[in-house]
Amino acid sequence: MALEPRQTSVGGNIRQAGLRLFAHLEKGLEHEREQLALWVPVAIGIGIVAWFILPNRLEWFGFCCVSLAFASAGLVMPTGGRMQQVFVLGGVLACAGCVLIWGKAATVGMPPLARPVFMEVTGEVKAVNAIPAQQMSRLLLEPIEAPALPRLVRVNIDESGMPRGVGEGAIIRFRVRLMPPAAASLPGGYDFARRAYFQGIGATGRALKPVTVLRPSAKERPLRARLFAHINGRVSGPGAGIAAALATGDQGAIADEDAEAMRNSGLAHLLSISGLHVTALVGAVIFLLMRLMALSRRAALDWPLMLIAAAGGALAGIGYTLLTGAEVPTVRSCVAALLVLGGLALGRDAITLRLVAAGAVIVLMFWPEALVGPSFQMSFAAVVALVALGEHPKFRAFVAGRDEGMSRRLARNVGTMLLTGLAVELVLAPIALLHFHKAGMLGAFANLLAIPLTTFVVMPLEALALLLDIIGAGAPFWWLTGHALDLLLAIAHGVSASPWAVVMTPTMPMGIFGAIIMGGLWCLLWRGQWRWAGMFPVAIGVAAMLMVSPPEILITGDGRHVALRSSSGEMVLLRARAGDYVRDMMAESAGFGGVMGTLADLPEARCSTDLCAVQLQGGGRTWRLLLTRSDVLVDRAIFERDCVQADIVVADRGLPPWCRPRWLKVDRRLLARTGGLAIDLDQGLVRSTKMLGDAHPWVVQPIRSSKPRSNGQL
Repeated sequence: MALEPRQTSVGGNIRQAGLRLFAHLEKGLEHEREQLALWVPVAIGIGIVAWFILPNRLEWFGFCCVSLAFASAGLVMPTGGRMQQVFVLGGVLACAGCVLIWGKAATVGMPPLARPVFMEVTGEVKAVNAIPAQQMSRLLLEPIEAPALPRLVRVNIDESGMPRGVGEGAIIRFRVRLMPPAAASLPGGYDFARRAYFQGIGATGRALKPVTVLRPSAKERPLRARLFAHINGRVSGPGAGIAAALATGDQGAIADEDAEAMRNSGLAHLLSISGLHVTALVGAVIFLLMRLMALSRRAALDWPLMLIAAAGGALAGIGYTLLTGAEVPTVRSCVAALLVLGGLALGRDAITLRLVAAGAVIVLMFWPEALVGPSFQMSFAAVVALVALGEHPKFRAFVAGRDEGMSRRLARNVGTMLLTGLAVELVLAPIALLHFHKAGMLGAFANLLAIPLTTFVVMPLEALALLLDIIGAGAPFWWLTGHALDLLLAIAHGVSASPWAVVMTPTMPMGIFGAIIMGGLWCLLWRGQWRWAGMFPVAIGVAAMLMVSPPEILITGDGRHVALRSSSGEMVLLRARAGDYVRDMMAESAGFGGVMGTLADLPEARCSTDLCAVQLQGGGRTWRLLLTRSDVLVDRAIFERDCVQADIVVADRGLPPWCRPRWLKVDRRLLARTGGLAIDLDQGLVRSTKMLGDAHPWVVQPIRSSKPRSNGQL
């Protein structure tokens, strides 16, 4: 019998195992049927992200074909099953997301200026944004009789050179050097060019004096601008900028050091008009309307008080959103508030994950480009974490009201705030590390004090001060508001000063971030036991993030600024005169939290006025680097000899063909194709800012230059 053929074939066993797995998945999806709708914005988001990640039209079209093939595969599954719905709708929605952002980019965006130009510009002012903290104003202009320029241009004007009469509708003339909107200078850096494209801005620059007003503005300043100026004039001290931001969403008057402290302490969300502010306003309006209408016996007995109060709260939320500029977090919060109010008016439980999903779908339909920005990701991630935690039975049992003493009730409330704050911090940490390369670790404790202070002290005092200013009696409340904001800043600076306040990492690869986010969504959106399977990609992603090797060399897209990591772990810059922005950008990209020194001060470096030579250790060997640090021409004999001896040569100009280093030559021509570079010598890897063949419409394609010089000089 041992030699007899088997009674059941291998293929049959595999088929039976597949059928059992399919039945198990069908059973699980049927049990989770109420949660399936939550994955609609996720499927749309996958298509949007694919369009941003993939470089060109052929690959975008390929993704759409694969998505539709995925949906077609669902058509051969048993009819009416949950798996069929997942495959068909998932594939169609992913394709729809890619087509949605592709279509908006093709119809709405503004291609950037092809190359820098210095010219005289005459334009009509479309918007004015004052930035007192930087002593300048930012103008959005529509050029007149300049067909070679983009439709909209953003220009900065120093406060000392800002003439009177400049407002919306004014026509001004000035000289300026216009540049394409700045792309990311380093891998993983902030890409303003992408954001400017969808805002319709095709060029930026700083106007030179004098600025001539050809036609002064005949329009009254917008309410937001007048409110911003009024609050800044009424609040004294550093809290004025925060008071203005709470009311208008404009953070231009907040000092850099205060903004940095708010970010490092995990309180930056208080500066962006989002759920906390909209909820506080809507709740206050509903409370006041209910109390006022209850004073009338007829209204209390005959009128639908909750419906009227909800309508008043909705109008207040919409007005506040429009006043503060309708940014994505504010729009999301307003949409969520409207859905909640609608549910309350209908007598239903409206604070659910379905509400969050509906708000996400609405935002993605109108602003699909917002998905890849930190504002959308952080606001929705925080809300999903809070609602998912609030729906958990054990958490509900913990926060449920009960008969107990004051001390135990206070302790439970404090514990609730700590748990919610910790949940939000854990969810937001990978997003902050991706976009800002650092995340606050003490935000839960800082928010324990800052949120009640802002919600129940600062915002009510500011609202009362604004109301009483109508009769000229708001000064005492502005004084109290200023002192409350001083306390808020003291909390921010105190927490920020702690050595454990911030954790920094070098630029995170997108694959690691995607694994953490998808694993987190799997844990938060499902309700069955299989939700914990999402912890595996989260754990793998976190472990990979902790093991990311920081780059030894960072080179900006123009080649002028180079940062090196020495054998002692210190980061140094090639040029001592690099500004604070460059230093902060390169330190964050490298995950370095100390003070950056200068390359010439390293003992292993040899620097002259024009060149620097340095040796770095990495990958078990010594690397020889040669870097240019001036615009002076170098004799060919000297430079050719040094090029041959170097492994890597970096220059902010085009290098001649006879400069042949052993491993990599980084010059203006290479950087025009790659953008900024991050070089990991331990792994021998080079990461670039630009993708090969990137055809996204905001990417400025490199301009072919003439044949390089090959004479006796560099």
